[in-house]
Amino acid sequence: MSYCNFVEKAGKDTIHRYYHDNEYGFPILDDNHLFARLVLEINQAGLSWETILKKKDNFFKAFDEFNIDKVARYTEKKVEKLLQDAGIIRNRLKVEATVSNAKKIKEIQKEFGSFKNWLDHHHPKTKEEWVKLFKQTFRFTGGEIVNEFLMSTGYLPGAHAESCPVYKKVLKQKPAWAKKS
Repeated sequence: MSYCNFVEKAGKDTIHRYYHDNEYGFPILDDNHLFARLVLEINQAGLSWETILKKKDNFFKAFDEFNIDKVARYTEKKVEKLLQDAGIIRNRLKVEATVSNAKKIKEIQKEFGSFKNWLDHHHPKTKEEWVKLFKQTFRFTGGEIVNEFLMSTGYLPGAHAESCPVYKKVLKQKPAWAKKS
């Protein structure tokens, strides 16, 4: 069942409906928001997306609004504090991957100007090519995490069925070069 069908059956006032209608598949221009989406997708591994959506605000608060510069400077003491925060997923590998990935994005920003520019530079790629690139670049980025991150940010097709009313809204926001993907 597609996410569009799932959301349709779930009803109008669900956490999934808001995400589906306003965030999923829409292009993200800001590096901190791209980083946030990557971290949320990483944290979803082994859990339901609903769990992550319910904790989303807590994640933003705990991780300084996903400010890449701040997260890249996190110390072991900050990691330990995060591991005590019941508002987020308290998984050491995921928290440490978040800090490591923030540092990697800082390197990417130096070379490409932004994380978004790095993604745009590598677009288009197949899912398999993206997964290989992400595994070489970031921590805790397996095939499903990479696929969902790229679909949810508009770099891979499939976020919405063409019959979904949101599909056309997403398409209007994509840059011309991305509409082919």
